[in-house]
Amino acid sequence: MKTLIDKIILVILLLAFLTSIFLIFAWVPPIKASNPAEQIAQRIFYYHVPSAWIGFLAFFVVFIGSIAYLWKRERKYELLSVASAEIGVLFITLVLLTGPVWAKPVWGIWWTWDARLTSSLVLWLIYVAYLMLRRYLPDGNKRANLSAVVGIIGFIDVPIVYYSIRWWETQHPKAVMASSEGGLAAPMFFVFMFSLAAFTLLYVYFMRVRYKLLVMEDSINKQIKEMEIL
Repeated sequence: MKTLIDKIILVILLLAFLTSIFLIFAWVPPIKASNPAEQIAQRIFYYHVPSAWIGFLAFFVVFIGSIAYLWKRERKYELLSVASAEIGVLFITLVLLTGPVWAKPVWGIWWTWDARLTSSLVLWLIYVAYLMLRRYLPDGNKRANLSAVVGIIGFIDVPIVYYSIRWWETQHPKAVMASSEGGLAAPMFFVFMFSLAAFTLLYVYFMRVRYKLLVMEDSINKQIKEMEIL
Protein backbone atom coordinates (compact mmCIF):
# COMPACT_ATOMS: atom_id res chain seq x y z
CA MET A 1 0.00 0.00 0.00
CA LYS A 2 1.37 3.39 -1.01
CA THR A 3 1.83 5.90 1.80
CA LEU A 4 1.41 9.65 1.45
CA ILE A 5 5.19 10.00 1.10
CA ASP A 6 5.21 7.46 -1.74
CA LYS A 7 2.44 9.36 -3.53
CA ILE A 8 4.30 12.66 -3.13
CA ILE A 9 7.49 11.10 -4.49
CA LEU A 10 5.54 9.66 -7.42
CA VAL A 11 4.11 13.09 -8.32
CA ILE A 12 7.57 14.68 -8.07
CA LEU A 13 8.98 11.90 -10.25
CA LEU A 14 6.35 12.47 -12.92
CA LEU A 15 7.09 16.20 -13.01
CA ALA A 16 10.85 15.60 -12.93
CA PHE A 17 10.88 13.18 -15.86
CA LEU A 18 8.53 15.33 -17.94
CA THR A 19 10.86 18.27 -17.29
CA SER A 20 13.92 16.19 -18.14
CA ILE A 21 12.37 15.15 -21.48
CA PHE A 22 11.90 18.84 -22.33
CA LEU A 23 15.42 19.77 -21.22
CA ILE A 24 17.08 16.91 -23.08
CA PHE A 25 15.22 17.08 -26.38
CA ALA A 26 14.24 20.76 -26.62
CA TRP A 27 16.46 22.92 -24.40
CA VAL A 28 20.04 21.68 -24.19
CA PRO A 29 22.03 22.47 -27.38
CA PRO A 30 23.21 19.51 -29.50
CA ILE A 31 26.88 18.56 -29.70
CA LYS A 32 28.93 19.60 -32.72
CA ALA A 33 28.98 16.62 -35.07
CA SER A 34 28.94 16.17 -38.83
CA ASN A 35 26.52 13.27 -38.54
CA PRO A 36 22.96 14.37 -37.55
CA ALA A 37 22.25 10.86 -36.24
CA GLU A 38 25.17 11.25 -33.84
CA GLN A 39 23.74 14.53 -32.54
CA ILE A 40 20.43 12.84 -31.79
CA ALA A 41 22.00 9.69 -30.31
CA GLN A 42 24.21 11.74 -27.99
CA ARG A 43 21.12 12.80 -26.04
CA ILE A 44 20.95 9.21 -24.78
CA PHE A 45 23.91 10.30 -22.61
CA TYR A 46 21.44 11.92 -20.19
CA TYR A 47 19.80 8.54 -19.57
CA HIS A 48 22.74 6.18 -20.16
CA VAL A 49 25.19 7.66 -17.66
CA PRO A 50 22.68 8.31 -14.82
CA SER A 51 21.46 4.71 -15.22
CA ALA A 52 25.04 3.49 -14.76
CA TRP A 53 25.60 5.68 -11.69
CA ILE A 54 22.37 4.52 -10.06
CA GLY A 55 23.26 0.92 -10.89
CA PHE A 56 26.55 1.42 -9.06
CA LEU A 57 24.71 3.02 -6.13
CA ALA A 58 22.28 0.09 -5.96
CA PHE A 59 25.09 -2.46 -5.89
CA PHE A 60 26.90 -0.41 -3.24
CA VAL A 61 23.76 -0.70 -1.09
CA VAL A 62 23.84 -4.47 -1.72
CA PHE A 63 27.49 -4.48 -0.64
CA ILE A 64 26.78 -2.58 2.60
CA GLY A 65 23.58 -4.52 3.30
CA SER A 66 25.37 -7.85 2.81
CA ILE A 67 28.14 -6.88 5.22
CA ALA A 68 25.54 -5.68 7.73
CA TYR A 69 23.66 -8.99 7.45
CA LEU A 70 26.76 -11.12 8.02
CA TRP A 71 27.63 -8.93 11.00
CA LYS A 72 24.21 -8.40 12.61
CA ARG A 73 22.32 -11.46 11.27
CA GLU A 74 19.17 -9.36 10.91
CA ARG A 75 16.66 -10.22 8.19
CA LYS A 76 16.02 -6.58 7.27
CA TYR A 77 19.55 -6.22 5.86
CA GLU A 78 19.07 -9.29 3.70
CA LEU A 79 15.80 -7.94 2.30
CA LEU A 80 17.33 -4.51 1.77
CA SER A 81 20.15 -6.09 -0.24
CA VAL A 82 17.73 -8.13 -2.36
CA ALA A 83 15.57 -5.09 -3.14
CA SER A 84 18.59 -3.03 -4.17
CA ALA A 85 20.04 -5.87 -6.26
CA GLU A 86 16.81 -6.16 -8.25
CA ILE A 87 16.78 -2.43 -8.92
CA GLY A 88 20.49 -2.41 -9.76
CA VAL A 89 19.98 -5.12 -12.37
CA LEU A 90 17.15 -3.05 -13.87
CA PHE A 91 19.35 0.05 -14.21
CA ILE A 92 22.36 -1.84 -15.60
CA THR A 93 20.00 -3.46 -18.09
CA LEU A 94 19.09 0.07 -19.21
CA VAL A 95 22.81 0.81 -19.54
CA LEU A 96 23.36 -2.24 -21.74
CA LEU A 97 20.35 -1.33 -23.90
CA THR A 98 21.00 2.40 -24.32
CA GLY A 99 24.74 1.95 -24.87
CA PRO A 100 24.46 0.15 -28.24
CA VAL A 101 21.79 2.62 -29.43
CA TRP A 102 24.25 5.44 -28.73
CA ALA A 103 27.22 3.50 -30.12
CA LYS A 104 25.78 2.56 -33.52
CA PRO A 105 25.73 6.08 -35.06
CA VAL A 106 29.10 6.96 -33.46
CA TRP A 107 31.14 3.77 -33.88
CA GLY A 108 29.22 2.15 -36.70
CA ILE A 109 28.71 -0.99 -34.61
CA TRP A 110 26.30 -2.00 -31.86
CA TRP A 111 28.82 -3.72 -29.60
CA THR A 112 32.53 -4.29 -29.16
CA TRP A 113 34.29 -6.39 -26.57
CA ASP A 114 36.32 -3.61 -25.00
CA ALA A 115 37.08 -3.35 -21.28
CA ARG A 116 34.22 -1.01 -20.33
CA LEU A 117 31.48 -2.88 -22.19
CA THR A 118 32.70 -6.34 -21.22
CA SER A 119 33.11 -5.50 -17.53
CA SER A 120 29.62 -3.91 -17.53
CA LEU A 121 28.15 -7.10 -18.97
CA VAL A 122 30.02 -9.15 -16.36
CA LEU A 123 28.60 -6.89 -13.63
CA TRP A 124 25.08 -7.50 -14.92
CA LEU A 125 25.67 -11.27 -15.04
CA ILE A 126 27.02 -11.33 -11.47
CA TYR A 127 23.89 -9.78 -10.00
CA VAL A 128 21.56 -11.77 -12.23
CA ALA A 129 23.33 -14.82 -10.77
CA TYR A 130 22.77 -13.31 -7.30
CA LEU A 131 19.02 -13.14 -7.96
CA MET A 132 18.94 -16.62 -9.49
CA LEU A 133 20.76 -17.97 -6.44
CA ARG A 134 18.08 -16.57 -4.20
CA ARG A 135 15.37 -17.84 -6.53
CA TYR A 136 16.44 -21.48 -6.59
CA LEU A 137 17.90 -22.05 -3.12
CA PRO A 138 15.42 -22.69 -0.29
CA ASP A 139 14.95 -19.89 2.20
CA GLY A 140 17.24 -20.13 5.18
CA ASN A 141 20.68 -19.31 6.55
CA LYS A 142 22.49 -21.01 3.67
CA ARG A 143 20.77 -18.89 1.04
CA ALA A 144 21.19 -15.72 3.07
CA ASN A 145 24.89 -16.36 3.68
CA LEU A 146 25.70 -17.32 0.08
CA SER A 147 23.82 -14.38 -1.40
CA ALA A 148 25.55 -12.01 1.03
CA VAL A 149 28.96 -13.34 -0.03
CA VAL A 150 28.05 -12.93 -3.72
CA GLY A 151 26.75 -9.43 -3.01
CA ILE A 152 30.05 -8.47 -1.40
CA ILE A 153 32.40 -10.11 -3.91
CA GLY A 154 30.33 -8.96 -6.89
CA PHE A 155 30.83 -5.31 -5.94
CA ILE A 156 34.54 -5.68 -6.81
CA ASP A 157 33.51 -5.35 -10.46
CA VAL A 158 32.01 -1.88 -9.93
CA PRO A 159 35.37 -0.05 -9.59
CA ILE A 160 36.70 -2.19 -12.45
CA VAL A 161 33.87 -0.92 -14.67
CA TYR A 162 34.41 2.66 -13.51
CA TYR A 163 38.19 2.73 -13.96
CA SER A 164 38.32 0.53 -17.07
CA ILE A 165 38.52 3.53 -19.41
CA ARG A 166 41.44 4.85 -17.37
CA TRP A 167 43.33 1.58 -16.97
CA TRP A 168 43.00 0.29 -20.54
CA GLU A 169 42.71 1.62 -24.07
CA THR A 170 39.03 1.30 -24.94
CA GLN A 171 36.73 2.38 -27.70
CA HIS A 172 34.38 3.74 -25.07
CA PRO A 173 34.66 7.54 -24.64
CA LYS A 174 36.80 8.82 -21.80
CA ALA A 175 35.22 10.34 -18.70
CA VAL A 176 33.87 13.87 -19.11
CA MET A 177 32.59 14.51 -15.58
CA ALA A 178 35.95 14.31 -13.80
CA SER A 179 38.43 14.99 -16.54
CA SER A 180 41.58 17.12 -16.58
CA GLU A 181 40.69 18.02 -20.17
CA GLY A 182 37.57 19.87 -19.07
CA GLY A 183 34.08 18.76 -18.23
CA LEU A 184 30.69 19.38 -19.75
CA ALA A 185 29.47 22.75 -20.93
CA ALA A 186 27.25 24.48 -18.38
CA PRO A 187 23.87 23.66 -20.01
CA MET A 188 24.86 20.02 -20.53
CA PHE A 189 26.11 19.75 -16.95
CA PHE A 190 22.86 21.21 -15.60
CA VAL A 191 20.69 18.81 -17.60
CA PHE A 192 22.89 15.88 -16.64
CA MET A 193 22.67 16.70 -12.93
CA PHE A 194 18.89 17.21 -13.21
CA SER A 195 18.54 13.81 -14.89
CA LEU A 196 20.80 12.20 -12.28
CA ALA A 197 18.67 13.69 -9.49
CA ALA A 198 15.50 12.34 -11.13
CA PHE A 199 17.03 8.87 -11.47
CA THR A 200 18.21 8.97 -7.86
CA LEU A 201 14.70 9.82 -6.68
CA LEU A 202 13.38 6.99 -8.85
CA TYR A 203 15.78 4.61 -7.10
CA VAL A 204 14.57 5.82 -3.70
CA TYR A 205 10.94 5.28 -4.74
CA PHE A 206 11.64 1.79 -6.11
CA MET A 207 13.52 0.88 -2.94
CA ARG A 208 10.73 2.03 -0.66
CA VAL A 209 8.08 0.12 -2.60
CA ARG A 210 10.10 -3.05 -3.24
CA TYR A 211 11.42 -3.31 0.32
CA LYS A 212 7.89 -3.03 1.75
CA LEU A 213 6.68 -5.71 -0.64
CA LEU A 214 9.52 -8.04 0.39
CA VAL A 215 8.72 -7.48 4.07
CA MET A 216 5.04 -8.27 3.43
CA GLU A 217 5.96 -11.38 1.42
CA ASP A 218 8.33 -12.50 4.18
CA SER A 219 5.62 -12.04 6.81
CA ILE A 220 3.09 -14.03 4.76
CA ASN A 221 5.57 -16.88 4.21
CA LYS A 222 6.24 -17.06 7.95
CA GLN A 223 2.50 -17.24 8.69
CA ILE A 224 2.09 -20.03 6.12
CA LYS A 225 4.92 -22.04 7.69
CA GLU A 226 3.42 -21.58 11.15
CA MET A 227 0.05 -22.83 9.87
CA GLU A 228 1.71 -25.87 8.26
CA ILE A 229 3.37 -26.74 11.56
CA LEU A 230 0.03 -26.56 13.35
